[in-house]
Amino acid sequence: MPYVSRDAQGRVVGLFEHAEETATENLPASHPDVLDFLFRDTGGERNSARFLASDLAFIRVVEDLVAVLVEKRVIAFTDLPPAAQDKLLDRRSMRSYLSGVSGMFSADEESKII
Repeated sequence: MPYVSRDAQGRVVGLFEHAEETATENLPASHPDVLDFLFRDTGGERNSARFLASDLAFIRVVEDLVAVLVEKRVIAFTDLPPAAQDKLLDRRSMRSYLSGVSGMFSADEESKII
């Protein structure tokens, strides 16, 4: 878990392997503030925000592909490693939850969630 330093606005501006004078807060690597720092757009040198969005969309494709392969009995869900099974079940649960609560939002907001 990295140690983070923050600017005056509270945004993460540095990651450290060990605690530093300006970095005493320890966050998990998956924390939204850490991910924001890692994938923050750097002014055009690399379009990391776009790359991250592409990765997230691709994850959805992989989930759907696994579902089709299982449905067509090309593979069995239990053929997947336990960690992959757990992640797919978690994602399925989250998607189910989000589709259930999506009716609480307007059409514009709904398209941003799913």
